[in-house]
Amino acid sequence: MDADIVVDAALVRHVLRHQHPDLDGPLTLAASGWDNAIFRLGSSLAVRLPRRSVAASLVRNEQRWLPLLAPSLPVPVPVPVRIGVPMEAYPYHWSITPWLDGTVVAAGPVGPRAAFAEQLAGFLNALHVPAPAQAPANPVRGVALSARSAAMAERFATGRVPLSLRPLWDELVAVPGWAGPPVWVHGDPHPGNLLAAPDGSLAAVLDFGDLTAGDPATDLAAAWLVFDAPARALFRAALGSRVDEDTWQRARGWALNIGAALVVDATGTPQMAAVGAHALAQVLESALPRSDNG
Repeated sequence: MDADIVVDAALVRHVLRHQHPDLDGPLTLAASGWDNAIFRLGSSLAVRLPRRSVAASLVRNEQRWLPLLAPSLPVPVPVPVRIGVPMEAYPYHWSITPWLDGTVVAAGPVGPRAAFAEQLAGFLNALHVPAPAQAPANPVRGVALSARSAAMAERFATGRVPLSLRPLWDELVAVPGWAGPPVWVHGDPHPGNLLAAPDGSLAAVLDFGDLTAGDPATDLAAAWLVFDAPARALFRAALGSRVDEDTWQRARGWALNIGAALVVDATGTPQMAAVGAHALAQVLESALPRSDNG
């Protein structure tokens, strides 16, 4: 997706000098995604600036809610330590957060991710508590799976999503919906938003721009987006009895939805396309009958 504004090191240095002149140090581009550019500032800070107007409100959601959520979460998250405001040179709110060390999970092989399967389940259990009425609304996350049917029809029509998954999508859309209170939902549970420590444990969970309240099944799609079958079994077991079979099946539907979105997005990176392809393969594999030998 095209950016509304070019965010480069010169611009970041300019807004820092005008709004946070006490912060200085080497400035290095760390990531430039669909919505945000992230620069590492010195050794301990990150500067996150929206590239598009639609992302500006998402940064505001993080600024408001992450400081309240972080104390109850068992894994570090990028809580803003400084806030940037619009100015003539740059029109959006922006954030300065701690630099969280780790390797982006999407950049590594799938098998070793089993090391943090139970840890990620614990993180999501801690996050998935009832949210207040003021929680951000999100039309594409935490909602009824059927709300994504029109988008899925377009994705199947591209030919890049296996048509063998179409009957499964129809089946999963028919699973009973979430009957509990709206809970906090991260909204974007793919491995590009996870950091791993050198020992393989989960070092951080990133990018709460899609933060909302609703059905926790959206986040449980990580079972297929992040893991293979053995790690998925560890993940589900660690979730415990609070995740019933209907929620698990809706999560599979969310993995299909998010995976399909990634494989059809012409503006996405090869890494994220690979995440989508992995998710679709895992969803398809888990839909197939297994032999007596597993």
